[in-house]
Amino acid sequence: MKKQPRGWLDWLTWAVAFAVVGVAILLSWQRFAVPRARALPQPTIVDLPKSSGVAELPAFDESISPPVLRRIATLQTTIPNRLRSEIVEYVVSAGDSVFAIAAANDITPETILWSNYDVLKDDPHSLVEDMVLKIPPIDGVFYQVQSDDTLESVANTFEVDTDAITTWTANGLDLAAPELTTEQWVMIPGGQREFQQWIVPVPARGAAGVSTGMYGAGTCSGGYDGLYGSGAFIWPTSNHTLTGNDYWSGHLAIDIAAILGERIMASDAGVIMFAGWAAGGYGYTVAIDHGNGYQTLYAHLSGVDVSCGQSVQQGQRIGSGGSTGNSTGPHLHFEVRLNGGFVNPWYVLPAP
Repeated sequence: MKKQPRGWLDWLTWAVAFAVVGVAILLSWQRFAVPRARALPQPTIVDLPKSSGVAELPAFDESISPPVLRRIATLQTTIPNRLRSEIVEYVVSAGDSVFAIAAANDITPETILWSNYDVLKDDPHSLVEDMVLKIPPIDGVFYQVQSDDTLESVANTFEVDTDAITTWTANGLDLAAPELTTEQWVMIPGGQREFQQWIVPVPARGAAGVSTGMYGAGTCSGGYDGLYGSGAFIWPTSNHTLTGNDYWSGHLAIDIAAILGERIMASDAGVIMFAGWAAGGYGYTVAIDHGNGYQTLYAHLSGVDVSCGQSVQQGQRIGSGGSTGNSTGPHLHFEVRLNGGFVNPWYVLPAP
């Protein structure tokens, strides 16, 4: 059979097929080909005129006040207060008191007494000039460890958790295995204990007195009667301000400013139940029983002008201002007692 020649349609079909394949190859090559780097344009070099080196600034007009924020220079730098952790020492000087020393160091008077039991024995009247006190940085107790002490027993004694002792950095204890050593000093933040108060006993009128050998030569034998008080008290001094200790748990009285030798008066009428020298740092002392449950006591006098069993009127002179006994300066230690207990004198004295 004779083969037929290809027609124009066949040639057209092949032409289209070749065209499609060519386009596909061209597109693939453009997609994967690495683009050639383009040459950067060359910089244009411009010749600038040479400068003389002196800049010409516009004229300054002082009449124009630009909007600026002015700052005033501070000549002194304020240093922030940081809590100290060390114990510091303080040397007692004339006119000092436990109350004033505590206030100056921002701690309680109790902290001063608790941390200095070796010299004060819980008695603020034991303060004398040149005595060296240990001043803790915070309220609590600075304590010297005894031979039979343990961490737990010390914490229990001063009513704190053991963590209060171990976590105080200055104590230098090993947190992993904390142990106390004999004679070591430790700070017990927040620690407290009861006071061992020293007071001059004053018997009520009609009652027997106490031993003069124990409480001083001014102790009266008792068994007296006489004037009764009104229950309304006056200031025992012409000065109505404090100097030194106020009324607090370790000082059950107030220290009133008094000039050496000035007149000290009976705060109310009554009978003298103590007149003379008192042991325990009180110095020359007078105590009055007012016959209504109240008693008043006046200490650190330079002299006594009354005697045991004598009746005195309100405002009558009973002694002179002084600084006898354990005292760092002239003042009057004034106590008010009611039925054997202590009353804050501020509650019974008229407003100054």
